[in-house]
Amino acid sequence: MVKIDQEIQQKKFASPKHKALVNLLFTYGQISTLQHRTLKPYELSVQQFNLLRILRGQFPKPSSIKLITERMIDKMSNASRLVDKLLSKELVERKSSKEDRRQVDILITEKGLKTIEAASLAMENTMNVLDITDEDAEQLSVLLDKLRD
Repeated sequence: MVKIDQEIQQKKFASPKHKALVNLLFTYGQISTLQHRTLKPYELSVQQFNLLRILRGQFPKPSSIKLITERMIDKMSNASRLVDKLLSKELVERKSSKEDRRQVDILITEKGLKTIEAASLAMENTMNVLDITDEDAEQLSVLLDKLRD
């Protein structure tokens, strides 16, 4: 196991918290690169993948842009723009809401369901190469939850 100070060739950090933050950001970069490589054959960005997963979770119920935005992992994503890109790939469809004409419903298509199924399997296989135990993963989740409190 290569430690963060060796990985980035930094001998000293301002504090243990600073070291942890640098480690978190560096690790995020590596995982992000893995995700991008995994999704490339499906012509999906990580944000599009996230949006399709949200729609699959709601299926067969439609979703609004508001619901999608609230559930996105990357809060900086523009859900409307992502929907437009997925529309052009025929992975989602947009319909007027039956309950509220001002609202637009977003639904995942059959092609979208097949794409997200295959991409999710590939992503699962990619994430399984992370060399940590389930117990380590639980502990990491607890610590990350603590950071957000």
